[in-house]
Amino acid sequence: MKYFSMFLLTILLLGCQTEEKQEVYKVSSPNKEIEVGFGLSKSGEAYYSVVFNKKVIVDTSSLGFDFTNTKSFSDSLMVVNTETKSFNETWQMPWGEQLDVVNHYNELKIQLEETSSLKRKMNLIFKVYDDGIGFRYEFPEQENFKEALISEENTEFNLNEDYKTFWIPGDWDIYEHLYNTTKLSQVDAISKRNHPNLAQTHIPNNAVNTPVTMVGSDGTHLSFHEAALVDFSGMTLQVDTENLDLKSVLVGSENTEYKVKKIVPFETPWRTIQITKDAPSLIESRLIVNLNEPNKIGDVSWFTPMKYTGVWWEMHLGKSSWDYGMTQDMSTWTEGGKSNGTHGATTANVKNYIDFSAKNNIGGVLVEGWNTGWEHWIGFEDREGVFDFVTPYPDYDIEEVVRYGKEKGVQVIMHHETSAATETYTKQQDTAYALMQSLGMHAVKTGYVGKILPKGEYHHGQYMVNHYNNAVIKAAGYQVAINAHEPIKATGLRRTYPNTISREGLRGQEFNAWATDGGNPPEHLPIVAFTRMLAGPIDYTPGIFDIKFDDYKKDNQVNTTLGQQLALYVVIYSPVQMAADLVEHYESRPDALQFIKDVGVDWEATDVLDGAVGDFVVIARKERQTGNWFVGGITDENSRTIDLDFSFLEEGVTYKASIYKDGKDAHWDTNPTSLEIEHMEITKDSKMTLELAEGGGFAISLMK
Repeated sequence: MKYFSMFLLTILLLGCQTEEKQEVYKVSSPNKEIEVGFGLSKSGEAYYSVVFNKKVIVDTSSLGFDFTNTKSFSDSLMVVNTETKSFNETWQMPWGEQLDVVNHYNELKIQLEETSSLKRKMNLIFKVYDDGIGFRYEFPEQENFKEALISEENTEFNLNEDYKTFWIPGDWDIYEHLYNTTKLSQVDAISKRNHPNLAQTHIPNNAVNTPVTMVGSDGTHLSFHEAALVDFSGMTLQVDTENLDLKSVLVGSENTEYKVKKIVPFETPWRTIQITKDAPSLIESRLIVNLNEPNKIGDVSWFTPMKYTGVWWEMHLGKSSWDYGMTQDMSTWTEGGKSNGTHGATTANVKNYIDFSAKNNIGGVLVEGWNTGWEHWIGFEDREGVFDFVTPYPDYDIEEVVRYGKEKGVQVIMHHETSAATETYTKQQDTAYALMQSLGMHAVKTGYVGKILPKGEYHHGQYMVNHYNNAVIKAAGYQVAINAHEPIKATGLRRTYPNTISREGLRGQEFNAWATDGGNPPEHLPIVAFTRMLAGPIDYTPGIFDIKFDDYKKDNQVNTTLGQQLALYVVIYSPVQMAADLVEHYESRPDALQFIKDVGVDWEATDVLDGAVGDFVVIARKERQTGNWFVGGITDENSRTIDLDFSFLEEGVTYKASIYKDGKDAHWDTNPTSLEIEHMEITKDSKMTLELAEGGGFAISLMK
């Protein structure tokens, strides 16, 4: 909406009135650094703007909706009433990056009504925090508006600078794209539509997925996303590269003309902008979880944050297979009930992982490929009814495995690959979760590989948003926590439903094992930490020690050093962290394995010490209960010198430090496993300088 005059913008900033007596309403953050203004144009169009430290971040931007069953909600509006309030609380995460979370904001609520004959009503609510803003639409109960068939949301973010932008295409099916770093004016999502490593992808607009992070010339950092995505379609942001505008584009369906169907009254997800003065503050922001409702399921002490191993990486390497009777390349099924000899989820193999986990302070083992159906799920258009989530293959005794795990103090993590056949999974959920409850299994990794069934739906549309969320709610009744792969994006619902423990939702570690484009480049995770991780926990599956894996796939490798693989346990947050490599690879490097044995997964505090988006990041986290600290740092393809200041440590306490760092000759490609380990005593007054190799990293344990 750049047709608004600068005169109107000036009036907005001054909080005065136009000649047409159109009042502008304002609300500021508690520290007064962020200010939101709301007003109506002469024709009754709603708009808002955002100012940060006296700089206009979001210029005059429009708000509204288009419908298929009624006229658009865009103009002929008047302000009926306004309300302001302040809110300040501290709540506790049952698990998370920190224990105590401050939820402090100022709120402005605008009640709008049409001046036309329909007299429809809509409210806008703005919550302004010190680290950003959230706003949502509310449609109250009313006489002339009963059902909303939304064809598009017209929320605009009109920017005044050609920001350096870190983005992936606004895909309706997957988030597994590599990040691009360009100016906002150079975003070209359409050209990324066809990708050799992606099975299904649908990108109908030059749009980006959220979170999308931007860095300004003065160091201002922005990240656009959404919070509390419930019974709605996911939002992508279409980019007008000429005018530097972003505009919401909801994920649709091939089965309906509308993108979202809602019964009035209803409210939308929050549209969010994290606004900080530097990169570390983006990671420390809790805006997204704060915009979600408090815990609705009560006590979740039955879920224990943990490290885990599992039958997973060996399948990606080709050492074993998910299925019982297919060839190793999953192309031929052996009839007659005989094993192909490469099946990974056998009782004996899983017990081996349990033994290893028990010896190394690792609390869980994930078992993929245990249940019938894997032989039929690839290449079949109709996948409904393929998987059975309670029947194991003949060589896997699930009761014995769980019993053995309990004897060793190791939990067995369930796996449900749905093959995106949603009706099959929905029908079997009660039976599947009841089996888990009867066996004392409290965590499941779900998967949704393939095109969604029913046909015409997309992974990120309203149908699937409801499917993912309903699965979490149902699982809570059986004391089951969900780690979703091929998921809908994280939007902070882990606060409301704390059994939403983690999810994929990015290009993960497995791409290093089989992608034909060279895998994830060294810059990938230094971008992910400031983009995808802002949305919530990531099940990235770190800890690969055999980085070249020449015994299995000579054309593939992990593009980091061993030092960075250790650092990821601190840098990339999840309450479930996998030690993803093979048992034999860990047993050959007991020196490096020690850090995985020691590192925590549940944190009392997080301190982001330094970082720059796409370049490097250094994070320190304090473990709950023990008070031990762990520090991790990673860099991109450039070597880097990091100066560490340990002033975050407790006063008067001496810590025994173990430093795992890149060797002097380390390099992500030529010598990735070169690692040096030092031991020393550290206090609050200590300082240290570390050299990170290209694609490298470091990890430090600080034990009281």
